[in-house]
Amino acid sequence: MLTARGAIVLALAVTVAAYALAGQLDLGFLVGAAFVAASLVGVLLVNPRDLLSLVVTPPLVFFAATLVVEFVRALGSPNLGQSLAIGLYTSLSAGAPWLFAGSAVVLGVALRRGLRDNVRELREELRAGAEAARPSRKQAYEPEPEGYFEPRVYGTPRTQTED
Repeated sequence: MLTARGAIVLALAVTVAAYALAGQLDLGFLVGAAFVAASLVGVLLVNPRDLLSLVVTPPLVFFAATLVVEFVRALGSPNLGQSLAIGLYTSLSAGAPWLFAGSAVVLGVALRRGLRDNVRELREELRAGAEAARPSRKQAYEPEPEGYFEPRVYGTPRTQTED
């Protein structure tokens, strides 16, 4: 089993490696297919309690991988910013269908593996936290304990030496 972080790192590493391999073999679809496959493997191997964290990350992973690859490609160009912007625009536009497919696959598999339970638990925790934070009207105002805002001095005071 993987944690959500492990699954995210797996998807990121596979996507960056696929970018490198696709550049060597001139196979544009390889990046998207590898991203979808890595996302699928990640959601299948992640602990069920980490599904909620994993479901929201495929767009971030794809963007991060694309940013890293396009930054490395832009390093040799005379205008780094322009080259990076054009490369990001081109790569993200070409990879959009794969990004949507990877996100849909992760969401579909996560729903079958128990994402609804994670969402239900989160709602219950948030509701319980909101109720605990809300003071009741019957409860009187309780001041802070005496000395709460007084500074504490630790150790012994420094003595000043004259020059």
